[in-house]
Amino acid sequence: MSEFAEIIAGIQAGSVVPYIGPGAVADARHAVTGQPMPADSHSLILAMNNGQPMAPKLMYEFPRAAMNLELKRGRSFIERFLTETYSARYSRAAVHDWIKAIKPRYVIDINRDTQLQDSYADTPYTLIVGIARVGGTDYRFKLYHYDGSAYTEVVQEQVDASLPILFKPMGTPRPEPSFIASDADYVDYITELMGGFAIPSFLKEHRKGKRYLFIGVPMNRDTERMVLSDIVYGAAEPKGWVLNPSPTEKERGFCNKLGLSIIHADAADLLSQVEKSRTAA
Repeated sequence: MSEFAEIIAGIQAGSVVPYIGPGAVADARHAVTGQPMPADSHSLILAMNNGQPMAPKLMYEFPRAAMNLELKRGRSFIERFLTETYSARYSRAAVHDWIKAIKPRYVIDINRDTQLQDSYADTPYTLIVGIARVGGTDYRFKLYHYDGSAYTEVVQEQVDASLPILFKPMGTPRPEPSFIASDADYVDYITELMGGFAIPSFLKEHRKGKRYLFIGVPMNRDTERMVLSDIVYGAAEPKGWVLNPSPTEKERGFCNKLGLSIIHADAADLLSQVEKSRTAA
């Protein structure tokens, strides 16, 4: 069995968890303008700043740029920008069409769009949305039950463990806008993630012994690395695979340290193998 075949079989069986990043939606286009969905750090900064680059130190990563504009224009500006950006209509990303076809038991999506939720539109599921800097709760997540047509906010004790789990740690505009965006958000979220307060108890049990396939996930920034390291806590050894056709030295070192094998391929290569497997069957 080839490496891709093993991974695909694992995803279908529930032992391998797709972990989706900005590279997985690189082919999604705005329905009106035809422009790519801004998902990676660089394109998000440009979209947030009316297409204009910011100072080099702010262009380093989106949370830093978002913090700068939050201080200047208020938190509501960031929330409004992300809500409007990801409430717009985009063409479907091929990765999400594949997810829709197989509906894995558990998917992690660090993008802030709704395509993953759309993939399960006709299927009941549990949605976990990351939150930060919110008073009145010890936790850094909200839980929603989706019944196939509408969302209801629930507490941990009400979660149906038999349903698929969609984890959106960086947020989504639906059912209510909530985003991890600025440096201050990430500091709060990662602190509570490390302390165990950003992962529901049922997920702490469910994730034990899983392996992961990272699709379009950058691993050259400490922010993403800290988030993913804690989200995959309790994984099997080795922890899984990273699709990256041209990893940097820093990325190679991090993957080796974490126990992730790098596959020199991208999402298109994965989907090509999926199609070959389907044709052969």
